[in-house]
Amino acid sequence: MLCKQYIPQICLFFHKDCLFLAFSNCSCLINCSIFCYHLYVGIRYTVNDKFFETWTPTMAYLLGYLYADGSLEDASYLRGKYLRVTSIDKELIDFTRGALSSAHKIVVIPPQSPTQKTRYFLRIGNHKIYSDLFALGLYPNKSLTMKFPKVPAGYLAHFVRGYFDGDGHVSVVMKGEVLSRLIIVFVSGSVDFLSALAYELDTLLALKINKVYQRGHVCRLAYSTADSAKLFQYMYGQSDGVFLNRKFGVFKNFFTQYNKWANSETLRILGYNGHVVK
Repeated sequence: MLCKQYIPQICLFFHKDCLFLAFSNCSCLINCSIFCYHLYVGIRYTVNDKFFETWTPTMAYLLGYLYADGSLEDASYLRGKYLRVTSIDKELIDFTRGALSSAHKIVVIPPQSPTQKTRYFLRIGNHKIYSDLFALGLYPNKSLTMKFPKVPAGYLAHFVRGYFDGDGHVSVVMKGEVLSRLIIVFVSGSVDFLSALAYELDTLLALKINKVYQRGHVCRLAYSTADSAKLFQYMYGQSDGVFLNRKFGVFKNFFTQYNKWANSETLRILGYNGHVVK
């Protein structure tokens, strides 16, 4: 529910393309922010509603990312259908907005406790985009039940990289003061999705690990160094610089300092200046 008693205490202010929300004592931050966003976005904004009609590397990457951080909303009370994206990485929200040629505003949600991070929220209302994404396997409340979509072979690496930038993790295990192990983890609420992803990757790359571990509603697919090195080459080999800089930087740091795993293909990929193309 919306905390209507707090609405008078909500302050809106603007900076460039972002809508900032400052709250006083509101326990329903998301609901209140969406309420204000509804008020603000009464204007119809331009967007490329044909973007998901044709497979391209950028389309596949964005689709993979939306499988991680995106959701569909059928808001019958507004007679609207929406794509919603939330992330702590603003460059991914900027990329989504730019790829779709969208003029929609980005909502900035400040942290409400020391353990939280600033989040960025984009909501695009468009029936065509909603329908195209639905046909590609996305639907409201997908987190626990989504299935792995049918992705053409030539675009699968881009899809996987997009999903990884949203719901993947990369970390380095230290042995004393030396980098020793590289770990890639894919996370999802859907065991079916991760199991299908594990099968696809194992079929293509002959990986050592293809088992999904589940604890409660959280499923994990984790790979150690040898498999992670293969995955790095697969995901980033044809990326043309379209990736999240923060995660790419972890790989770059590992392979630079622990070059036992850096063959000529890895070194070629590391030549990219990591960024998400606008």
